[in-house]
Amino acid sequence: MASQQQQMVPNNAQMGVQQAAVLQQPPTQQQQQQQLSQQQDFDPVHRFKMLIPLLKDSLQNVMTIASLNFGHNAAIDNGLRTTEKGNDAAVQRFDKSLEEFYALCDQLELCLRLAHECLSQSIDSTKHSPNLVPTATKPDTVQTESLSYSQYLSMIKSQISCAKDIHNALLECSKKIAGKGQGACT
Repeated sequence: MASQQQQMVPNNAQMGVQQAAVLQQPPTQQQQQQQLSQQQDFDPVHRFKMLIPLLKDSLQNVMTIASLNFGHNAAIDNGLRTTEKGNDAAVQRFDKSLEEFYALCDQLELCLRLAHECLSQSIDSTKHSPNLVPTATKPDTVQTESLSYSQYLSMIKSQISCAKDIHNALLECSKKIAGKGQGACT
């Protein structure tokens, strides 16, 4: 037993050295692929594309189970089978497969709504800030359609002013609502 513990200690020390060596190495191709797949998981269009084959399989499963249930019910109606236990199991499987199909449909709907929302935000962003400000790191690559810094500042000031106006309007509205609520209670 003591010899086993002594053998384990060098192994643990070797593992620590190996782990330290792994931490110092640059990310491998597999790690880069995992990071890319995690980033793509958050992309609603990519997720939608991944869910479509699952939806097709789920629909096929629902149709298969439904056809089996129709065949089973037809056999019972014709008097060929009289077991209630098999029928209950088939109906439960159909419910489960139908629920899975609807869950996938809901996920697809959410992906499409999220993609639509991202697109509308991108369009609004382009509309309200159509041109970029050139960066100081690349002065040679100034684009003709980019904003000057003073134009950028004036645009930001107008956006801040608009945000303050909206904030003040919301405060005023909430005060009016609170005033009406208190007047009705007293």
